Amino acid sequence: MMKKAEATRLSILQKAFGLIYVRGYQTTSIDDILATTNVTKGAFYYHFKNKDEMGVAIIRELLVPTFEATFIRPLQSDGDPVRIVYNMMEDILMANEFLKVEHGCPAANFTLEMAPWHVDFTKALNDLSTKWKNGIIQCIANGKKRGEIKEDVSEEEVAVFVMSGYWGIRNMGKLANSKSVYRAYLQQLKLYLETLK
Repeated sequence: MMKKAEATRLSILQKAFGLIYVRGYQTTSIDDILATTNVTKGAFYYHFKNKDEMGVAIIRELLVPTFEATFIRPLQSDGDPVRIVYNMMEDILMANEFLKVEHGCPAANFTLEMAPWHVDFTKALNDLSTKWKNGIIQCIANGKKRGEIKEDVSEEEVAVFVMSGYWGIRNMGKLANSKSVYRAYLQQLKLYLETLK
């Protein structure tokens, strides 16, 4: 059972994430977070030295487990790597309830707002991105070993292409406030992935 202090800390992280995902990191103040969480300033500073420490904790403690389940675990299943990569992306864009079209991707949002000037955010976000990239690389490599992917295909290039398409289409979806742009991306992604066979 979770202790009261742990439960309070988790509640701060979850509620702060909800605010930050909608409003952005830099425009969300500690006072906004306190008002939403109903904790005192003293309680906040008991758990976090400052807002940035809390922001990094959101990435490491909330986003990493969610992303591992959504972005990485599907890549570890057996079967046709083209289908696995495509199904993962379709699920992330079209079916996932955590990632809202109007707010974009939380990791991409943090990257745009914080990575250019905050080393701890950059490291945490890089770790997240690297895990995903390595998952795609391994999935394609497994397909090559089984003869399902052409020998001359570069696993790393596939991973970079798939990931960059994801980051871009998330921002386009955010601007359009519609998943309709995702469909065009998914259609082209499917055609691209088929060329790997």
